[in-house]
Amino acid sequence: MFIDEAIVEVKAGDGGDGCLAFRREKYVALGGPFGGNGGRGANIIFKADSGLNTLVDFRYNKLIKGKHGENGLGKGMHGKAAEDVILKVPVGTTIIDEDTGLVIADLTKDKEEVIVAKGGRGGRGNMAFATQANPAPNYAENGEPGEELKIKLELKLLADVGLVGKPSVGKSTIISKISASKPKIADYPFTTLKPNLGVVRVPDGRSFVVADLPGLIEGAAEGTGLGDKFLKHVERTRVIAHVIDMSGYTNDPYDDYVTINEELRKFDENLLKKPQIILANKMDMEDSKENLKKFKEKVSKEVYEISAIKGEGLDKVVYKLADLLDSIPKTQLYTNDKFESHVIYKFKEEKPYKITKEGNRYIISGDEVIKLFKMSRLDTDEAVLRFSNKLKKMGIDDELRNMGIEEGDIVQILDFEFEFKE
Repeated sequence: MFIDEAIVEVKAGDGGDGCLAFRREKYVALGGPFGGNGGRGANIIFKADSGLNTLVDFRYNKLIKGKHGENGLGKGMHGKAAEDVILKVPVGTTIIDEDTGLVIADLTKDKEEVIVAKGGRGGRGNMAFATQANPAPNYAENGEPGEELKIKLELKLLADVGLVGKPSVGKSTIISKISASKPKIADYPFTTLKPNLGVVRVPDGRSFVVADLPGLIEGAAEGTGLGDKFLKHVERTRVIAHVIDMSGYTNDPYDDYVTINEELRKFDENLLKKPQIILANKMDMEDSKENLKKFKEKVSKEVYEISAIKGEGLDKVVYKLADLLDSIPKTQLYTNDKFESHVIYKFKEEKPYKITKEGNRYIISGDEVIKLFKMSRLDTDEAVLRFSNKLKKMGIDDELRNMGIEEGDIVQILDFEFEFKE
C-alpha cells in the first residue's frame, strides 16, 4: 500500500531520577553523599532507508514513545541510559513540526538520520552536588522530561524527471517503454492511483529516474480529483516532462497544456521555473498532425513527437532528458545557510516563563520553568530552597512583585501551590 503522508506523536524517554543517599559504612569516617545519577532517556531517531518506498508503517502507529532512563542508585551507581528508538522511513521523507509548520529534517540520502525528539538527561544524584561549601547536600534531581511533539511525515519521491499531464494521455505507457517499470495501463481515467518510479538506462551508459505521476485535472491544486496528493512529488524533480494527447480525442491539446501548467503554478510557482519539455503523444492518430500544427502556433517551446504505444520517438526523448539532467545540478529542496547538515530546524528563543494573574493567584508557565519544577525533588527544606533560588535567578520574583503580588497570595506551577512570602 502506497502511503506518502502520516501524522504521529513522538515522546522521547524521560531521564532517570538521581539518587539521594549517604555512605554509612562501619569504619568509614565522614562517608558523605553516595547517590548516583540517573540514565538518559531514549531518543526518537528517524533514519532513511533506501529499501522502503512507503510510510505505511506509520498509518496506525500514531504514538511513539521512548523508554525512561534507569534511576541512579546508592553506592554511587549511575542508572543505565535507555536504548534509542530508531524508526526507518523511505529516502525522500520530510519531517515537519505539525504545530509550527517548520521543517525539522529532510532525509534525502540512504542511512541519513536525525534525532527528532531528544531523551531527557538523567537527574543528578547528591554526589554530583557536593562542594567544599556544602559537602553533604541533602537533595537530588528528578530526570529531565523527554521532548514530545506532533510531527508530519511527508514522502516526496526522489526522481530526476516527472511525467505530468491529464489522465489517459499515455504517461504510464511511456514509463513502461523507457524503463523496466510495469505500471497498470488501461483506457479509463485515473488508472494510475500512485506514483510509479522507473530507472531509465541510456545506451551511452548514463541513467536517471523517472516518476509517472497520477493524472491531474483542473482544480487539482485545491484537491479536485486526486488533488494535490501527488503534486508534491513534482517538487524534487529536476525536469518536468509534460505529456499531451495530441489526438484531441477528448480535449483540445492546447487547453490541456494551459490547464496543467496553471495547476503547477497554483501549487508552487517554483515548479514553472524548472526546465520543461513537451511530449506530443499519440502522433499515430488521425488528427494529431493537424492538432500539433495548431499547437505550435501558440507554444514556442520545442515539442517532441512520440507514439508511446508504438515506441516511436522515445529514443530521442531519452537522450534529450539525459542531456538536460547533465546540465542541471542537484539541489536540496529545503535550504538554510545556517546549517550545513540535513537538519534545518532551529527552535525559537523564547522567554523562559510566563505569568498570568487570576485574582490573588499567580500562575507560572513556560517550558523552562516546567522542566525545572519536574526535575526538582521538593522533599527536603534544602531542595525547596534551591528551587526557590533558581526561580529568583530567572527573574520570576522581581516580575511577581512588579505585578503587585502580596504576602499570602498563591503562586501556582502546574498542580503545585505555595504562598508567597517576603
